[in-house]
Amino acid sequence: MSAFLTLDSLSLETPDRHPLITNLSLAVGAERVGLVGRNGSGKSTLLRALVGEIDPVGGKIVRSGRVAMLRQISAALPTTISSALGVESPLARLQRIEAGNPREGDLDKADWGLKARIETALAEGGLPALALDRQLGSLSGGEQTRLALAAVLLQEPDLILLDEPTNNLDGAGRETIGRLLEQWRGGVIVASHDRTLLEDMDRIVHVSPTCATIVGGGWSTFVAERDAERERTAAELESAEQAVRGAGRSAQRAREKQERRDGMGRARRAKRADPKVYLDAQQQRAERTAGRGAGLSERKVGEAEDRLEQVRSRIAIHQPIRIDLPPTGLPSNREMLAFDAVTHDRLGDPDFSPLSFTMHGPERLAITGPNGSGKSTLLRIATGEITPAGGEARRVSGRLALLDQALTLLDGEESLLHNMRRISPGLSGQEARAALARFAFRNIWADRQAGSLSGGERIRLALAGVVTRAEPPQLLLLDEPTNHLDIESTELLEHALAGYDGAILCVSHDEAFLRAIGVERRIALG
Repeated sequence: MSAFLTLDSLSLETPDRHPLITNLSLAVGAERVGLVGRNGSGKSTLLRALVGEIDPVGGKIVRSGRVAMLRQISAALPTTISSALGVESPLARLQRIEAGNPREGDLDKADWGLKARIETALAEGGLPALALDRQLGSLSGGEQTRLALAAVLLQEPDLILLDEPTNNLDGAGRETIGRLLEQWRGGVIVASHDRTLLEDMDRIVHVSPTCATIVGGGWSTFVAERDAERERTAAELESAEQAVRGAGRSAQRAREKQERRDGMGRARRAKRADPKVYLDAQQQRAERTAGRGAGLSERKVGEAEDRLEQVRSRIAIHQPIRIDLPPTGLPSNREMLAFDAVTHDRLGDPDFSPLSFTMHGPERLAITGPNGSGKSTLLRIATGEITPAGGEARRVSGRLALLDQALTLLDGEESLLHNMRRISPGLSGQEARAALARFAFRNIWADRQAGSLSGGERIRLALAGVVTRAEPPQLLLLDEPTNHLDIESTELLEHALAGYDGAILCVSHDEAFLRAIGVERRIALG
């Protein structure tokens, strides 16, 4: 397989010279490569380097084929579909020729196969029969993403670069991306947190400032290798800790043995049982022996401690944070939420048909449907924030919490400590710090501004706040909680929610997430 792109010991840094990726070597041909790593690990920076937008600080990038990157198309300015695709001028040229009014040079510059390529690109992007004179602003967010895909395909690249292509897409949009990758015969590098998408990769590349790990196969294969490495590192940590304890015990025994010898020597000297010259010689030999023994013991202890520190640094890289949510005491038969023929409309346009359902006890219910079908509106009705246009909505009194997409219960200007005490009234400063520590925000973290946190850290703080209340919520309402989270943060959230004994009503397009938290029932809107 010939390579469209070759990386030779590539290294990248942030503008302030913080290392992102170090010594990455990779050759990519007609295959699907998944690029994963924590938010801020350099995935987007790497993609920009691959298309030549930024220069690496070390190593080389060799492009042997045409490389194109998916770029989101903004509808902020009024424009047509043809303009967004970058074909407005060549199409106008063809139209002049077809109308019999060509300008000078039109016939020489005419791209006779352009219309067919546009039709093919739009069809492959999931937008067949889209009128080219249609205004871009009339497209939904998902349709704009599909149009961006079509714009990439129109360039007829050998290698496509995709940066989080399924973010903010509904199920249909995600399926479009999946079909494209399945049918594409060129090369693909996709930076994504979408585990369903990553499952179909030929290789997974995990990037971090210290190293890059390349595993053949899709996401499940990568997870198996990652977890096996974590187990190996944990076993090595236990062995290193035992070695430190053993070296310490040996050093202590050596010290005690030498002290007994020294004591015997002092006793003989005190009795004057032997000549002074002999005793002095014996003392010198004992001191030399003690010095050699002490040096050997110290060296063994030092070597064992160095090895332990090395393993601990790897543990810090490999081992994810784990948090456990406190029990809520939710009875299995309690009615948590009930919709009885609930409707809602905006400007006379109904969000959804009359909706009826009931949740009892620690049930997990997912709300699905295309973008714009009213899923977020349903959650706001569930909290009582808005009143339905028709029907009745009942909810458990005071024992529910909403984590919306923007996590608006957090104040980015406040410290983590102030956010905790505001979300959970009644906590003392010491209690709030202890609660933060249970959610892995220890020591100086408490004084950091919430606005400086990553997406995963923000949702961890929001969870810490709501579950630390005097009466933790028995019903959690979640609106696309994994949007913009890296995979490690998503897995942390899954672990916490899987062990939560309350009820969950969740809006999400992330099928892997819904399975992981144990969703039992779904309601589809739209």
